[in-house]
Amino acid sequence: MLWFVPSNEYIFLPDPPRAVEPLVQVPGEKRTDENGGIYMVDIFVRKASLLERLIPGIHDGASLVPAKDVNPIGVSESQRIKQSQDEMSQSQKIAAAVALRQLGYKVNVKTNGVEVTAVYPGAPAAGKLEVGDVIVSVNGKPVETTADLQRLMRDVEPGDTVKFGVRRSGGVEQVDLDTVASTDQDRRAIVGVQIDQSATIDLPVAIKIDTGSIGGPSAGLAFSLDIVDELGKKDLDDDKKIVVTGALDLDGTVEPIGGIKQKTIAARDAHADLFLVPDDNAAEARRYADGLDVVPVSTFREALSVLTNQ
Repeated sequence: MLWFVPSNEYIFLPDPPRAVEPLVQVPGEKRTDENGGIYMVDIFVRKASLLERLIPGIHDGASLVPAKDVNPIGVSESQRIKQSQDEMSQSQKIAAAVALRQLGYKVNVKTNGVEVTAVYPGAPAAGKLEVGDVIVSVNGKPVETTADLQRLMRDVEPGDTVKFGVRRSGGVEQVDLDTVASTDQDRRAIVGVQIDQSATIDLPVAIKIDTGSIGGPSAGLAFSLDIVDELGKKDLDDDKKIVVTGALDLDGTVEPIGGIKQKTIAARDAHADLFLVPDDNAAEARRYADGLDVVPVSTFREALSVLTNQ
């Protein structure tokens, strides 16, 4: 009975890497029979059973996570899944834009701020910011990209008050927000929102990516590398199994992702030849690598350089 009765916690488990090429349709792509390829890697998330809650070590690489950390109070399971799928959709557009620019295509991109995709109840932003608001400035300094917002917030200490310029249907409003310390090791100042890049992206090539029900932004780097692999002159994987994780910004910056423990174990167990990870995730990834070659990268071009020079 303990195996079948769900607990009030979630369990994160490794999920086998997936080849990216079958998921990405690119006009003019070159299809080749090869042993290697570029792979994305996700994690499997579900409610833990009572037995798994009592003995989480029953699964290799499992992590128990409180429900409030998966679905914050006031955010339903369906809302979380919708947010995750929206992040995946945006990451695909950004990946295509970054890759096509690298290949010399003219990509029309207009960044216009950072969209609020969720506001956590009880956070400083609750009641002051709404889903759909677009942050365009912090303390009078312009914000066009998520990287801009993150850079400006690094100068803010927990407890400080920040003035956000917020674009709404009625125009731009100035909103004063208190900050609190995040629960991670960085003790960053946060206001309690989830964000995504607000941008208009006009692709010159009709690229389609179908990942089914998989959500989140962490496959962005893998998608971008695969598009260059399919349209470019050089075979990036060189018959090696390259597992890749990392969220991608429009300027090519590789952002850290969650679930690195499970993703590393999945890449290791899949006998990957190389595992590309964001710089900020590399130290933790190496704790679980057990011989897997973990290569940290901070930008798309750095990741591309690693593969072209291997």
